[in-house]
Amino acid sequence: MPAIRYQILNVFAETTFGGNPLAVIEDASALSDQEMQMVARQFNLSETTFLLPSDCATAKVRIFTPGYEMPFAGHPTLGTAHVVRQLRECGDEITLEMQAGIIPVHANGDRWTLTANSPEHRPMSASTIELAAMLGLPEKAIGGPALWVSCGNEQAMIPLASPEYVHACKPDDELMRRYSVNNTGKPKAYVFARTDKGFESRFFWTPDTGIAEDPGTGSAAANLGGYWLATEGQTPLDATILQGTTMGRPNVLTLKVEAGRIHVGGRVQVLGGGELHWD
Repeated sequence: MPAIRYQILNVFAETTFGGNPLAVIEDASALSDQEMQMVARQFNLSETTFLLPSDCATAKVRIFTPGYEMPFAGHPTLGTAHVVRQLRECGDEITLEMQAGIIPVHANGDRWTLTANSPEHRPMSASTIELAAMLGLPEKAIGGPALWVSCGNEQAMIPLASPEYVHACKPDDELMRRYSVNNTGKPKAYVFARTDKGFESRFFWTPDTGIAEDPGTGSAAANLGGYWLATEGQTPLDATILQGTTMGRPNVLTLKVEAGRIHVGGRVQVLGGGELHWD
């Protein structure tokens, strides 16, 4: 096996060790699907991406968690675009081919913004009482209707009455598997509350997926834009989303909704890189 080069980045990072970590494999042409999954499990980050040639975009990207492949995710999109610009010297306008479709991404220095696919939504069947119990909160903590929303990765979008309730969440794994399993069979839940400048949020998986809580979730920020469109119509939104606060891993995301389009952005910082070797 030839040496496999990788980079480690932090996405949505305003400080060196803030943001959401990402590993990017610079050239995955020699890797099988099984090897990609094994590499992702070795890094044990929420996502690892693998760059491949594309006939219809600047690059093709595959995204793996430690346990499975994903069709779309936000912080891998932005971080991978940063690496593609460096490797391909292709400028600040990039398109990435993913399972969810072609995702356009653009940069202003080290700040990247993606334009999400058009969202789809459907109601959650769980009641307010059931969702509150799932999150370890009182019923009054649920601040509005909960929806399943997807811009390429379906997630439960659960509004809470205040940021204090966001910080207080203690999800019950068993109840998440009962009330919050998405259309691909994965238990996921994104909670959010309004702040003066935008939103405070957290994103929960279950431990058997490899990561129990994600510090910064761009796909969920895009789905929050879809939630906004579903509940507020065409009202414009320009907001800052804070995530990862309770984990000691602060993430700062931007969310802009205008003319029915959803844009999610943040700062990308390269932390280091190296090579993988195996027989």
